[in-house]
Amino acid sequence: MTSQPLPHWDLSNVYPGLESDEFALAVGQVRAGLDELDEYLSSHQIARRGTLPAGGPPALAAAIGGYLDRMNVLLRLGWTLGAYVNSFFSTDSYNTTARRLLSELETLDVRLERQEVLFRGWVGTVSEQAELFQAALDEPGPAREHTFYLKETAKQSRFLMSTAEETLASELSLSGTRAWEKLQAVVTTQIKVPFERGGRVEELPITVIQNLNTDPDGEVRRRAFEAELAAWQSQREPLAACLNGIKGAVNTLNRRRGRTDCLHQPLDQSRIDRETLDAMLGAMADSFSDFRRYFQHKAALLGKEALPWWDLFAPVGRLGRSYSYAEARDLLLEQFGTFSDRLLTMAHRAFDRRWIDAEPRDGKQGGAFCMGIPAVEESRVLCNFDGTLDQVLTIAHELGHAYHNNCQAGKAMLQRGAPMTLAETASILVETYITEAALAQAADPQEELAILDKSLVTASQVVVDIYSRFLFEKEVFERRVQADLSADDFCDIMLRAQQATYGDGLDPRHLNPYMWAWKSHYYIGGLSFYNFPYAFGLLFGLGLYAIYQERGKAFLPDYEDLLRSTGEGMAADLAARFRIDIRSRAFWEASLSVIRERIERYLAL
Repeated sequence: MTSQPLPHWDLSNVYPGLESDEFALAVGQVRAGLDELDEYLSSHQIARRGTLPAGGPPALAAAIGGYLDRMNVLLRLGWTLGAYVNSFFSTDSYNTTARRLLSELETLDVRLERQEVLFRGWVGTVSEQAELFQAALDEPGPAREHTFYLKETAKQSRFLMSTAEETLASELSLSGTRAWEKLQAVVTTQIKVPFERGGRVEELPITVIQNLNTDPDGEVRRRAFEAELAAWQSQREPLAACLNGIKGAVNTLNRRRGRTDCLHQPLDQSRIDRETLDAMLGAMADSFSDFRRYFQHKAALLGKEALPWWDLFAPVGRLGRSYSYAEARDLLLEQFGTFSDRLLTMAHRAFDRRWIDAEPRDGKQGGAFCMGIPAVEESRVLCNFDGTLDQVLTIAHELGHAYHNNCQAGKAMLQRGAPMTLAETASILVETYITEAALAQAADPQEELAILDKSLVTASQVVVDIYSRFLFEKEVFERRVQADLSADDFCDIMLRAQQATYGDGLDPRHLNPYMWAWKSHYYIGGLSFYNFPYAFGLLFGLGLYAIYQERGKAFLPDYEDLLRSTGEGMAADLAARFRIDIRSRAFWEASLSVIRERIERYLAL
């Protein structure tokens, strides 16, 4: 790798700084907008069992449209402010100004949530008069343009507590679930681990230690894994308290809102049904035997009888190189250009205008993510680049999310986004495209083996490990109903979940009991089970990639239209545009067969 410094992202075109007049003005605009929307809701009696406007469908459509217009403006500005502050906090959890501003913005979020509750309750009331509601949606204007959102809002209004209870729940989240979430972020980003390399001991950020799981030296991988486990062990009690606090609160709210179980809301948020989830999970479980053959073969390649956890990401074969950041950039741009002009143009902007924060460092969040900045119609990508092919593929994955955001540019905020299941569609397809291109260009069998292994590592994480995370979270929710769980309980549940999915593919003496401690997905109060959507995204993306291979460039207009529409449809309906039946187990098995073919190819090398 080059010694040139890795880029930090640049958001100066959004605001000049956290304490700038421009930032303060934008916060003031949000406050004023919230005040104005409060007045609008009150004057129009928009609340559960509130009075409907006189004047029939046109008046009702106008009242709905007035709320939608105001809320879209607030969301556009609020999301931009939140992303801007998070850009500082996620890369430097020591930044006390960012932490204070995040807290201030959260108080504004609570007001916004209260307004949404009032509107959702009112739409639920309005929808009871089905003919009037439909007639209002048929009127030209914002109501018609937001038909899907309004019908989904009416459906979900059945799972609301009273307005007073929902308001109290939002206010208490500041000192409850959101506080636990922030504590977990601070604890896990500020850990530094003593580690010996080259004859001297260094204090390394935990993200750097985790990146050593791809080091070519098996002894380095083992020692890094043991150092990481020791670090999580030292912080297990506060992290267990965080997880107990969040899952306990979610259980309480699910019960008070009339949800049937812990999966009810995540399925609604994912816009899929249990039949779809069961079909996908069933196909995934049937594929475990194939993945275990892959793990066993990888162990043999590494000269071991069984694969310990620290060798899951170990390189095999021979790439013969690592990548400088500039080389990663050039490789991705070259391949993006053969796929989509839109993707290529956007990626050029991402690299040239420093949308990507690539340097691993103390205080920075581990892993990777992409966040949209709606006020400037841009995205920002966080990664922890170390020169490996893994990280090249990670950048491709996250730029796939940015591509998805780009396809939705110009849409109203309430029409944007995607359910969790479809949020991974573009990222997986782009990552798959880059992987296939790398395989096609492999110079020899050893390079092909190395690239295949990277592909299968990713697939195994999204199928096998994701299933273990699903099992873990489900048991935690079920047991948390009765009492707090100890750190030992969490470790025990995690180990049993890994044994159930990895089976004899891994060395049972060397699993990872602390996967629960650092995965931020477990610590989001409003978003449970952020695990199975990754599997959905991988397998749905593979299915779409197969269609792309058949249709070539003719696929892109329909595909980009799908990405533009993911905020306005159920997953099954959007998939049906490509004649995909996601309730059919056969579809998921067909996608998994693509991975099985890669496994067979891997075993033959």
